[in-house]
Amino acid sequence: MNQPATPASNPPLNLARWCLGDRAEDPARAHAPAFTFVHEDGHTDTWTAAEAWTRVQRIGRGLLARGLAPGDRVLVRLPHSPDYAFAFLGATVAGLVPIPASPALTDEEAAFLAADSEAAASITTPALRLAGATGAWVDASALDALDGDGPLPETHAEDPAFLIYTSGTTDRPKGVLHAHRTVYGRAMMREAWQGFQPGDVTLHAGTLNWSYTLGVGLMDPWAAGAHAVLAAGVSGADGWPALMERLGVTVFAAVPTVYRQMLKYGQPEAHDLSRLRHVLCAGEPLPPTLRDEWRARAGTEMYESLGMTEVSTYISSGPTIPVRAGSPGRPQPGRRVAILDADSDSTTPLPPGQVGLLAVHRSDPGLMLGYWRRPVEQAEVFRGEWFTGGDLASIDTDGYVWFHGRHDDLIKSFGYRLSPVEIEHALSGAPGVLEVAVVGLAVDTGKTLVTACVVPQPDTALDVAALQEFAAQHLAEYKRPHQYLLQSEPLPRTRNGKVLRRAIIERLTPRA
Repeated sequence: MNQPATPASNPPLNLARWCLGDRAEDPARAHAPAFTFVHEDGHTDTWTAAEAWTRVQRIGRGLLARGLAPGDRVLVRLPHSPDYAFAFLGATVAGLVPIPASPALTDEEAAFLAADSEAAASITTPALRLAGATGAWVDASALDALDGDGPLPETHAEDPAFLIYTSGTTDRPKGVLHAHRTVYGRAMMREAWQGFQPGDVTLHAGTLNWSYTLGVGLMDPWAAGAHAVLAAGVSGADGWPALMERLGVTVFAAVPTVYRQMLKYGQPEAHDLSRLRHVLCAGEPLPPTLRDEWRARAGTEMYESLGMTEVSTYISSGPTIPVRAGSPGRPQPGRRVAILDADSDSTTPLPPGQVGLLAVHRSDPGLMLGYWRRPVEQAEVFRGEWFTGGDLASIDTDGYVWFHGRHDDLIKSFGYRLSPVEIEHALSGAPGVLEVAVVGLAVDTGKTLVTACVVPQPDTALDVAALQEFAAQHLAEYKRPHQYLLQSEPLPRTRNGKVLRRAIIERLTPRA
């Protein structure tokens, strides 16, 4: 983990109180709408800041009354719903460490998170409760009545606040542990990228198990005094523009895929988006042509950002950082960012224009405490005072960052960051499989298909439908390959036995 802060730099701080509590206890702001959730049938539930804060505190006290203690990990595995938001913040205000998990995970995948984190409790529905799980279980239907008599603890800036599991270059997800001080880093994002203002109505297209939605869709609007809106089950290419029009949304956030669908299959220009000031884009690289088409048809600017689970978004364009086509923007004011040589251990930043590893200084308040019980992987990403997440980039003389892909083989597809090793690990157990390699195969500049290249065992006739069924039993839907390609020859490998994914991609990519 990072070195703990000294007492002077480790003040009392709680993420939930920072984002919501201070606003809820201000008489001038307490009774304005803070959170609206649009359900699948279209009806809405709305909470003022005071109402939301009251519920968050009740849940926090109730969790402690169940015998949990500050620092305990709590798995939150719920459908996208208001309960998800309140459970996450309720655990945080109690000094617990929530672990946001997708309801789309298989029981096998969720059980790994619970075991790896040594979760002391889980907050789920009966349908999502893990069979044989140890620790306390809180039924989501009981959250409304949850409460306790004891006081809420004081937390500090360097205390753990939440634990997010992310795909990486290993066969299992790793936990990224964040401190309460992450809110200081998020404040830099609001000013340099989001441009949230008091009175804004924000709408995020993601679900709450994703850190992008938890932060940009909920915590950041609250901290800025805005009204955060989330929605479930929005369907049709015009569903999001229609909702923006209906609710008077001023800032919308999504991944490029959502904008692409709206433009390809819908008509955003047919809706009254006059209150929409700008939109935000993150999660995967943004093609300049997509931004240009959105601006031409929807009439608003699109601000991109680049980030990672370990430090959230730290490079962006925004109201104070002019857009430069092809670049996600510049490091946000207050960030220390450099390019380091990818082929050595040097800690000396490279000059402008040279490609290397994109690095963030260890002092960044938004940087993780560390990887949960993964000392080897953690040592690999820290180089002296710099954190290197594996992105290749360059910085020009004007400070704009230019992304050059991943130093490893992580796949970014439809807004998800996927570990090919994790998918390979699951598929290798399928009957009849000799070896498997998973790659991201680019169909065009905006679409990458997760492709499983499978070599059958000798004298075995593999069936793609059977592979798909096996994947459905062991992988969440968003992790499953989009296509399976049966191979008649062994996979290309290095002398040390490592699969050469780049060689596979070259073999599968038609030559111009």
